[in-house]
Amino acid sequence: MTMNKYITPVISWILALWASRVFLASLPYKFSGHPDTQHIFGTIGGWLGGILGATPGELFTRYGAVAVGSFELLTSLVLLSPAVFWLLHKASPGLRLPSRRIMHLFGGIMASTVMAGAVFFHLVSPLGVEVLHEGKGDGGSLFYAAVSILVSGIILFLINRKTASTPE
Repeated sequence: MTMNKYITPVISWILALWASRVFLASLPYKFSGHPDTQHIFGTIGGWLGGILGATPGELFTRYGAVAVGSFELLTSLVLLSPAVFWLLHKASPGLRLPSRRIMHLFGGIMASTVMAGAVFFHLVSPLGVEVLHEGKGDGGSLFYAAVSILVSGIILFLINRKTASTPE
């Protein structure tokens, strides 16, 4: 038994918990129409409207937060599901459920995908690295959180890939 057998799951859980914490903490803002969320998605929607036309921009402004929040909720469920699967397996040992490795691999892909979009919009749209709203800036905290989850998702994917030498 190698140390990797123990280190990889611990690192995987730390990254999964970090991403899930950030995603789940943002849901009340995304689902309630919070003014900061309206500003973010309105800024991006207005910018998209200038490139793709009014309708896509308006759709993003109106539904983007709920769509992104829903995907982040789904991603969190995928990342946290191995804990539930472990409990179910303890209750019913014959039950075949997906492994932690496979769920964290797919969750990593999902997390990095949604955060690649966030990083892109921070860097390319008028939103910017530091989100300014009502005369206040966030110090870049949203951007840096997005980058950290983008990197975490890539690491989750890489460390949970099955290679020829990786046991299930």
